[in-house]
Amino acid sequence: MSKVLIIGGAGYVGGALTDLAIAANHEVRVIDNLTYEDSFLKPVEFHFGDVLDFSTLESHLKWADTVVWLAALVGDPACAINPKLTRQTNVDAVRNLVNAFGGRIIFPSTCSVYGAQDGLLDEGSRTNPLSLYAESKLEAEEILSSSKNSTLVFRLGTLFGLSDNFSRLRVDLVLNVLTIRAVLEGSMSVFGGTQYRPLLHVRDVATAAVPHIDTDKSGVFNLHAENVTVLEIAHRIQTIITNARVEQTDISFQDARNYRVNSDLAKQILGFSPNWTIEDGIREVSNLILTRRIKNVSNPRFNNVESLRLQWSAGHHG
Repeated sequence: MSKVLIIGGAGYVGGALTDLAIAANHEVRVIDNLTYEDSFLKPVEFHFGDVLDFSTLESHLKWADTVVWLAALVGDPACAINPKLTRQTNVDAVRNLVNAFGGRIIFPSTCSVYGAQDGLLDEGSRTNPLSLYAESKLEAEEILSSSKNSTLVFRLGTLFGLSDNFSRLRVDLVLNVLTIRAVLEGSMSVFGGTQYRPLLHVRDVATAAVPHIDTDKSGVFNLHAENVTVLEIAHRIQTIITNARVEQTDISFQDARNYRVNSDLAKQILGFSPNWTIEDGIREVSNLILTRRIKNVSNPRFNNVESLRLQWSAGHHG
């Protein structure tokens, strides 16, 4: 069993990953700057720290065997708000990590590095980042792959679903937001709709990562469960929320990403097998809204862009 430091562990991906790492009998510490949270109440060792103030991390890096590095500004619009801060967080801090830490690193990248391409994309396909977010993740990948560390990099598909009982719901992800609109408004607006997304349940990041906290498997791996168009997502929501209408508009959406990926390498080398389906995600998000477990789903804290915009306009970097 390993000493596992989960940096950014209070976030959307970190919730389930922390739980699964504890269940696998690892000794777990979480470090986070609580960008989107007011508190961290999960019963696990927690330390407040910020990757922009690297000194808050150093003693914990000496303790750890494996670092799961979840700290990042995530999403194209969120990263575009403050390009300098994006580079400091997503690139410079990763460089600091490999300079300060000699152990194993597990790192989530994004399938957005492929941009807009036809065909089924595997890890050998050319990259075509269309945003600062994708560029910054690709740069971090290169820093990790040229380091002496044992590094496992996951290019994540578009996430959906609920992480755990403590993590906030993200309403800026396509399946989650369409499900919420179907429940609350009875209709889903789809712009274009033919653009593909490789979907992955947020808990399946943990499914892939945790079994390899203390193995020697390394490299870059695509991670997704199913390639679907945005219009197909809406129709599958409709099969569960049957009174919801789909309103399709031919206007192309400003997000130009359109890609399908192949995750066979993760299945063959890492034994990855996704546990949760698109329908599982639709049901759990819909149930969360129907049972009124979130008082105000339009609260900016559930949206990366709106939350960061508010913080930065108030003079905080988060």
